[in-house]
Amino acid sequence: MGRSRYKIHEPTYPHFITCTVLHWIPIFTRTETTDIIFNSLKYLQQHDNLKLYAYVILENHLHLIVQSDDLSKSMESFKKYTARQILDLLKMRNVTTILDQLSFYKKAHKDDREYQLWQEGIAPKLIQNDAMMVERINYIHQNPIKRGYVDEAKHWRYSSARDYEGDVGLIEIEKFW
Repeated sequence: MGRSRYKIHEPTYPHFITCTVLHWIPIFTRTETTDIIFNSLKYLQQHDNLKLYAYVILENHLHLIVQSDDLSKSMESFKKYTARQILDLLKMRNVTTILDQLSFYKKAHKDDREYQLWQEGIAPKLIQNDAMMVERINYIHQNPIKRGYVDEAKHWRYSSARDYEGDVGLIEIEKFW
């Protein structure tokens, strides 16, 4: 997947993944953009055997714990689709300030496109045992608290923390691994 120095060596095992918007530009501040993320994840769950164990979407990045039959392929599809959909939405809404930034900060070798939405790579970390899975899930759910956005993890709408508290979240997750 791209020019990332990070490699997935166990493509069928759960991994902690981080996807960051280029130059940390705040893209996920409206429900329309987060809906694109959720729609893509739902599609991959149905058609690519993606298992989603935990997630959080913040304004300029997201963390996932995911697993699929070929995680590199799944994440490549995810990033391509979401980038195309979000860029189309920004163009349709004439959000020139953000589009100008996505053009300005685009990597020089990406000369086949006008904009770049995602930073290269996904920084995958293999989940090696139950303790690591629990630690990464907690890290994901605590992210909005650390940033001062909410006092309790379950109050962050774009997180699987609600699911782990017994409430229904925005997307189906797997709680057993």
